[in-house]
Parts: sequence; C-alpha cells; structure tokens
Amino acid sequence: MTPTTTTTTTTTRPLVSPRSAVGRHGWIAVLAVGTVLFVAVERVLVATQNPNFVPSAILLGAAVVPATFLAFVYGRRLAYDVTPTVVVTSAFFGGVIGTVVAGTLEFDTQRDLGVLPMVGVGLIEESSKLLIPLAVLLFLRRYRTRADGLLIGVAAGAGFASLETMGYAFTTLLQSRGSITDTVDVLLLRGVMSPAGHMAWTGIAAAALFAAAEAGWTGRAVGRFLGAFAIAVALHTAWDSSPNLLLTAGVAVVSLAVLGRTVHRAAAPSTVPDHAAR
Repeated sequence: MTPTTTTTTTTTRPLVSPRSAVGRHGWIAVLAVGTVLFVAVERVLVATQNPNFVPSAILLGAAVVPATFLAFVYGRRLAYDVTPTVVVTSAFFGGVIGTVVAGTLEFDTQRDLGVLPMVGVGLIEESSKLLIPLAVLLFLRRYRTRADGLLIGVAAGAGFASLETMGYAFTTLLQSRGSITDTVDVLLLRGVMSPAGHMAWTGIAAAALFAAAEAGWTGRAVGRFLGAFAIAVALHTAWDSSPNLLLTAGVAVVSLAVLGRTVHRAAAPSTVPDHAAR
C-alpha cells in the first residue's frame, strides 16, 4: 500500500510587487518631459519678460525633481502594492497639510517663545509631514508594511518639498526685484537637493512607523520608530544648521545613505504572518 502524504499550502504576501520595464524606468520619462517643459517656459519667460509665465516656471522648477525621485522609488522592486491614487494623494495632501501645520506651529512658537532653534524646526516639520502617512495607516488598513510606509513617506515628503521650494522661489523673486536668474538658481539648487532632504527624512520615519504597525506595536518596534524619527529630526537640524553648501552636501550624503539602508530593510522578506499584516 502506497503511503499518502499531506501537503500544507500557506498563503504569503509576495516579496516583491511586479513592475514592468516601463514602470521601473518611468522616472526617466518624468525627468525628461519635466525638464523640457521647464526649460521651454523659462526661455519664454526670459525672452518675453511676461510675468504670466512666472507661476508655471516656479511650479515646474519646484516639482520636476521630487516627481522624478518619487517615480524612481515607485518603480523599485519592493513589497508594496500602494496604488498610484494613494501615492498622488499622499503627495498632494502631505504637501498642503504638512506645510500649513508646520508653518502655523513654527509661527505660534516663535511668537510665544521667541527665537525657535533649528532642532525645534526639525521636530515640527518632521512631525507635520507624518500626518498623512499616519492617516493612511489608520484609515487604509491594507497598507501596513515597511515598504508601504517608505513609498507613502517619500510621497508626502515630495509634496512638502515642492511647496516649500515654491515658497522660497517666490520670496527670492520678490526680494531680488524680479530677478529670473536668482529665482531659477533657487529652484535648481533646492530641486536637486530635495531627494536627500524632506523626501529622504519622511521616507525613513514613515517606513519605521508602518513597520511598527506591521509588528503589532511591540515595544521594540515602537522604539525603532522613535529612533528613526530622531534620526530624521537630527538630519533635518544638521541640514538647517549647516553654514555652507559643502556641509549641506555632507548631510545629504548621510541622508541618502540612511534612506538606502531603509530601502534595503524594506526589501527583506517580512516575518509577519499575512493575516497579521492585513
């Protein structure tokens, strides 16, 4: 008599979400199209001196690099299934709500306590940027992995960085009495640096926040989130306190290195059962 064997099949979450070649390299198209549009608008603005083109130039200049980096992260082979709608919504509301809350808190603190130290700015802004990832975590419970948090955090940071850059560019335009060159310089510098700034810091903190939720809010997981949040605040403070561009570049390198480490951890197989993650 032939012995029978029983096989048990288990359902697990896919370790990676499939991405087509177009998805993986879509960031190139975003960068190319965005750059062409920005250069076209900027050249027309310079040639005609028509102020009607200023909003378009500022919008494109502030958004091209953040959108490109967000598309780059979205195209990576990580274990998330966040829809494009959630990504775009997180970027939009992360920018609007994050800047409004941060600006209000910073204004109130300066009014009540006087000069706000750089660490206070970092603490307020990093907390404000986590509002949208936290809302996604609470109300869209299907997204609970470290990779989900990484992508949503980068999206919220992208929105915040874009709107903040637009504000700096507009202020520069006014203070320079309409200097297009000075305004474009601000757009280019802040745009190029944005992936190593707000996008990296919020991605680091949000990934740890979602990992804590995935682990059931254990003490160790919550401690890791608090540590990641402290790192984000410290990097933000060091960035704001840097006296020159060279030191800012050094902070940028460290920020990207920490983000890279976060991506590496997000790519590791999850040890949380599927029913607990969902």
